[in-house]
Amino acid sequence: MTERRNALNLFVGNLSYSTQNSDLERLFNDHGTVTSAAIINDRETGRSRGFGFVEMSTPEEGRAAIEALDGQDFEGRRLTVNEARPRR
Repeated sequence: MTERRNALNLFVGNLSYSTQNSDLERLFNDHGTVTSAAIINDRETGRSRGFGFVEMSTPEEGRAAIEALDGQDFEGRRLTVNEARPRR
């Protein structure tokens, strides 16, 4: 429970529609401990919506991942990586 409170949730945009949760987890594992990684799918079609969320175990690891991966090419697409905003 304590780990989750200190975790940092990241938004990852402009993903290839073929990217899987495991691909996202592998990509971010190089920058720290990934607590969770999820691609968001369309409810009706089940297809990827081209974005997802990754939770890093600490804010420092999350910021390191943002620095390293924002603007980088992954599976032919330029990633957008930033801190996720809370839902309204």
